[in-house]
Amino acid sequence: MTDLTSLGVKDIRDGVAKGDFTAREVAESFNAAVAEAAALNAFIVTTPDHALAAADKVDADRAAGKQLGKMAGVPIGMKDLFATHGVQTTAASHILEGFAPRYESTVSQNLWNAGAGMLGKLNLDQFAMGSSNETSYFGNVSSPWRKAGSNAAMSPGGSSGGSSAAVAARIAPAATGTDTGGSIRQPAAFTGICGIKPTYGRCSRWGVVAFASSLDQAGPMARSVEDCAIMLGAMAGFDPKDATSLDMPVPDWEAALNSDLRGKKVGIPREYRMEGTDQAILDSWEQGKAWLKDAGAEIVDVSLPHTKYALPAYYIVAPAEASSNLARYDGVRYGLRDLPDGVGLQDMYAATRAAGFGDEVKRRILIGTYVLSAGFYDAYYTQAQKVRALVARDFERAFQECDVILAPTTPTASFPLGSMNEDPLTMYLNDVFAVPASLAGLPAMSVPATINADGLPLGLQIVGRPFDEQGVLNAGLAIQQRAGFTARPEKWW
Repeated sequence: MTDLTSLGVKDIRDGVAKGDFTAREVAESFNAAVAEAAALNAFIVTTPDHALAAADKVDADRAAGKQLGKMAGVPIGMKDLFATHGVQTTAASHILEGFAPRYESTVSQNLWNAGAGMLGKLNLDQFAMGSSNETSYFGNVSSPWRKAGSNAAMSPGGSSGGSSAAVAARIAPAATGTDTGGSIRQPAAFTGICGIKPTYGRCSRWGVVAFASSLDQAGPMARSVEDCAIMLGAMAGFDPKDATSLDMPVPDWEAALNSDLRGKKVGIPREYRMEGTDQAILDSWEQGKAWLKDAGAEIVDVSLPHTKYALPAYYIVAPAEASSNLARYDGVRYGLRDLPDGVGLQDMYAATRAAGFGDEVKRRILIGTYVLSAGFYDAYYTQAQKVRALVARDFERAFQECDVILAPTTPTASFPLGSMNEDPLTMYLNDVFAVPASLAGLPAMSVPATINADGLPLGLQIVGRPFDEQGVLNAGLAIQQRAGFTARPEKWW
């Protein structure tokens, strides 16, 4: 039999439906792969029983002649930011260690309803704050990739680093991610997989631990554009429990996939040629233009003049919202409670938050609280929101001249774990190409393009108009077909 862990979402779903193998056989194969890959530290908790129970239900439904769901028989990894009923949900933070929700997030419930099973809860940067997966209370995630000739542990990207590592290492066919300022796209680029952040509001935020509510958006991470289209179709949908949820029908993105881009225009933003971007990244960008041209698209120059202000604006807006959202973790209702002898309520709050939050989370809470304080609100937060509106307007104008935008996903390939810890600003710059689309709430996807001289993957990013996930997926498919990216990490774990 085929090694089932080498199959992606579509092949597993179709194989189970045809009876080539059972959903239980798939679940058992991936459960075994997860158990063998402890060295990656991709999972915080594993749930093999959940994967088997979901598989058995799919097998029983198939035997009974019932119609199977879009994700039937596909076991997936669930980023530990999504609340899962009865299964520990921590956001990779000590402050939530041991918290088992009595409810299920809308996105995870949609996936279970579609026939998916859960292999476990995936590691991430604490409260999704980070670009390298080094801020988790439960330890670093290691990328399955290594630099040629080196055994140094590499970053899988962040915050969805457990998701990207699990998919790239073939211990999960797909995983959920969340993207606030690039946390699906950047780790996807670092590990040679696909990941799409849909239009803001396309996937419900209900039951997802909040970082920055006006930016957070869930999306799929998988090995191919087709698999992302299938999984996004299962995740998305209107949810009355989320006030920002889009009340729109979910298109059948998989059925409408088409890599023929004749009549389409692809915009190349001139402001994205930034200092410090690796030459290999710029070369792959040129190659991406050639691929899309080959697919029939016309390449046009566009301008996004406020790009250079996007990152500073993001690092005001996101921490400000985090400061507000994380105020609920106080040691009173759930999670950690640090209660030194003879202290009052305020001291208990302070002790709990000091012990429960990591350094990066504390840094962002402090920045956020500062920019929201009475004397600085107008100088920082109000100005950042104005910049955000200008960034969105830039995209609006650019999309009058093109259908999608092609850009690099990241300024560099993956870097060794620990190499950027002393300089948070350098780490923040990793999101420079991803943040503008997040501020504007646009759909954006990273697709693997090539391998650099060190043997590490590089990704290309496609940004689309609001609600045009189809255009993004189609351009991604055109790149995927021409890139022919089949590289995979050599197993060391």
